[in-house]
Amino acid sequence: MSEPHRILLVEDEELNRMLVKAVLARAAVAAVRDAELVDAATLAAARERLADTDFDLILLDINLPDGNGLNLARELAATGEPRPPVVAVTASVLPQDQKAALEAGCDDFLDKPYAAADLVATIARHLSDP
Repeated sequence: MSEPHRILLVEDEELNRMLVKAVLARAAVAAVRDAELVDAATLAAARERLADTDFDLILLDINLPDGNGLNLARELAATGEPRPPVVAVTASVLPQDQKAALEAGCDDFLDKPYAAADLVATIARHLSDP
């Protein structure tokens, strides 16, 4: 049996972190339901977690107390190293915001508020084995 996937959730709002945990725990897709969720409330905390842990997916809020999440996406893309898929998760739903996220190196975009099914489907799509 393979190890569960590991997801980094970069989200400053505790209520949103709790919501994601609840949605994942109830997901019908086993890979999502069984995933280990590690959270970070700031960019600094996210960088610390990424420095010592391998992740299979990053759910990245854009507006964080210590900066713009897209900066982290840019940093990860600039290394040229293999990295996990990055899904921008934000309340900014304007087309230019989605374009900016993709240009910064994000692989996908999910706007808040999102339906639980959309969150699960997005995660499952990125965790599926090639």
